[in-house]
Amino acid sequence: MGQGVGRPDRSKSIRLEEYQTMTAEEQEEEEEEEECRADAVEKHSQQLKAICGLADLKNEAVGLYNIGLSCCLNSLLQVFFMNRHFTAILRRIKVPFGAADQKWSVPYQMLLLLEEMQRGRHEAVHPVGLARCLSKHEVRLFILYDASELFLILWNLIKSQIINLDLAESLAGLYTIQLQESLVCQKCSLETKNSSNMLMLPLPVFAYDSLPIRTLEDALRCFFAPEHLTGDSTCHCERCGKRTPCLQGMKVTCLPHILTLHLKRFCSKNSGRTQKISHYLSFPRNLDFNEILTAEQYQPGALEEGSGLYDLFAVVAHSGSANFGHYCAYIWSLTEHKWYCFNDSSVCQVSWDDVRCTFGNAGLRWSETAYLLVYLKKELAAAV
Repeated sequence: MGQGVGRPDRSKSIRLEEYQTMTAEEQEEEEEEEECRADAVEKHSQQLKAICGLADLKNEAVGLYNIGLSCCLNSLLQVFFMNRHFTAILRRIKVPFGAADQKWSVPYQMLLLLEEMQRGRHEAVHPVGLARCLSKHEVRLFILYDASELFLILWNLIKSQIINLDLAESLAGLYTIQLQESLVCQKCSLETKNSSNMLMLPLPVFAYDSLPIRTLEDALRCFFAPEHLTGDSTCHCERCGKRTPCLQGMKVTCLPHILTLHLKRFCSKNSGRTQKISHYLSFPRNLDFNEILTAEQYQPGALEEGSGLYDLFAVVAHSGSANFGHYCAYIWSLTEHKWYCFNDSSVCQVSWDDVRCTFGNAGLRWSETAYLLVYLKKELAAAV
C-alpha cells in the first residue's frame, strides 16, 4: 500500500516590490494594522496554548459522542489526543487569524476539541466543530470508513496545514518509517535501490503458503521477508533490456518514535465482496525489532542498542462484519499507567486481559479484533 506523507504548504508572502508604489502614510497605516493583527494573533495563540497546557495536566479520560457513524473517527482522535508527544506539537501550532481560516484548519479544530475535552466537566463531548471542518476536506459523516485509510487522511491533513516547517518536520519524525527497497535481477545480478517513507506497515495475516499467521512477530517477519518475483510479477531489467525474474527485498533505514501497524484483516473475494478475517493473531505488550529482523533487513546504525524496543500504546479494534461494524480504541494512559477503552461516549478502565480479547476468534461472527496497533519507542513511553 502506498502511503503519502503530506508536505506543509509554504506560507504566502507579499513581495517587497508590491509595496513600492505606496505613500509613506499608507505604509505607516499598513504597518500599524499589521502590528495590531500580529499582536491579536499572538495573544490568542498564547491564551490557547496556556489553556491547553493546563488542561493536558488532567488525567481524566473523556469520551466523544457518535454524531453520524463517527466511531472510526472518534477512536483515531482518542489515539492522537492520549499521546502527549503528539499534543505537544499540536499546542505549538500557529493559530489562524481569520474566522474562515480557523474553520478550515484541522489542527486548530483539534486543539479546540482537546481544550473542550480536557477543561470541561462532561464525561463526553460532541466533536461537531472538527466534523464540520473535516467535511470541508471531503471527510463526510454517515460513511463507514476504514480506520487505516482515515488515519492517513487525518495525518496528512494535519501535517499539510501546519505552517511552521520545523513543527511539520517534527511530526513527520515522530511517525515516518524510512525503508529501502531493492530489486536484484536473477539473470545478471543488477541491483536497484529505492528509498521510501511510510506512515504505517500493512502486515499480512496469511503467510505465502496461505496458512494463517498467529503472531505479530511472524507478520512482521513475513512483511520483511525477501520475495521472488516471477511470472506476471517479473520486473524490467535495464541491463538485460527485458523483464526478468527478480528478488525483492526491504531494509529498515530508520524506525519512528511512534510505530503504526495495520493488520490487513479485510480482503476482497473474486465476487467483489469484502470479507473480514477474524482468526487469532496475538501481539505483545513489548516489541523488540532486534529479535525480528535479520542483519540483512536493516542498515547499519538503524537498530542501535535499545532503539528497536517498543511498548504497546494503543489498539484500534473492529467488531462486526466488513460491511457493518464498529470501532473502539484501547489506549494506555502514559500518565496514569492504566488501560482505557474508548467506545465513543463511553470510557472505562480495562485490564490487559480485556485488550488481549482483540487477538481474534474466527468462531465468533461479531468478534472484536485488533486492526491498528500503535507502539511507542520505550524511551518515549517513559518520557512523560
